[in-house]
Amino acid sequence: MKQITNSILMIRPVAFRMNEQTAVNNYYQKVIDGLLPATVNAKAQQEFDGLVEKLTAVGVDVIVVDDTVDIDTPDSIFPNNWISMHENGDVAFYPMFAENRRSERREDILDILEDKGFKIENIIDYSSAEEDGFFLEGTGSIVLDRENEKAYCALSPRADEELFIEYCEDFDYAPVVFEAFHTVDGERKLIYHTNVMMTVGDTFAVVCADAIDDKQERKMVLENLKKDNKEIVLITEKQLNSFVGNMLEVLGADEKKYMVMSTAAYGSLTAKQIAQIENHAEIISTSLDTIEACGGGSARCMMAEIFLKKE
Repeated sequence: MKQITNSILMIRPVAFRMNEQTAVNNYYQKVIDGLLPATVNAKAQQEFDGLVEKLTAVGVDVIVVDDTVDIDTPDSIFPNNWISMHENGDVAFYPMFAENRRSERREDILDILEDKGFKIENIIDYSSAEEDGFFLEGTGSIVLDRENEKAYCALSPRADEELFIEYCEDFDYAPVVFEAFHTVDGERKLIYHTNVMMTVGDTFAVVCADAIDDKQERKMVLENLKKDNKEIVLITEKQLNSFVGNMLEVLGADEKKYMVMSTAAYGSLTAKQIAQIENHAEIISTSLDTIEACGGGSARCMMAEIFLKKE
């Protein structure tokens, strides 16, 4: 299986704002004082369009779908939490922690993908787990090493262990389960999504090992990556606050590899870390300041990878 893809689904926001329902355990979110909601949304749209432009310029196939105004979905800009699309034609729908995020799941998007020639064989829908209070937020909660058939998951209120194991059985992934923490007001609290503290590329991985407090679990995660010949780029907990862990490797024209991140993430990398990443992929960075501040997510969250085959 391929680890990275040339095709990306992105949802353009129409009413982006800080989502009060997700802020209860996403400690990266904040209110930007003095900005009207319309201004926040306009800034988010500008940042969104800037990322799409940069991806398209290097030959990434970006499918942009507009969010709808008739339902309140302030986080629709982060589709990777509710959908994943796989090489064998499977599409998975995921159970979402925040009630107002559940309306982001849109079957009409599957019609759009099929109209573009993507082949969908099967829909695996885990969303009914919401009714029992169990959640697993897509490739936010799960970081996939598709090539080596491993799935990494930092458990949290948005990543239930039993549901994750069920997912791994359904998709034939070996589960790598651990807990990841960050310090909030002097207290160690669970990081809400795995993709905030790690990303797995084709030949390398970016990981905040310091976030894994349990030494055995930390060793297990790093050993799994090393065993699969990934060069490990270690980042600090301080760098997490600039969304350094929330990046994604994609394929551009002529199979060229790119690592996509925000300018805040890029600005907090050291020269050594930049050199390590650039050994594997060219860096693309763009300003996502408003999206990061209000949404508590960054570049990786905005891109749902499409691995479906084309007819």
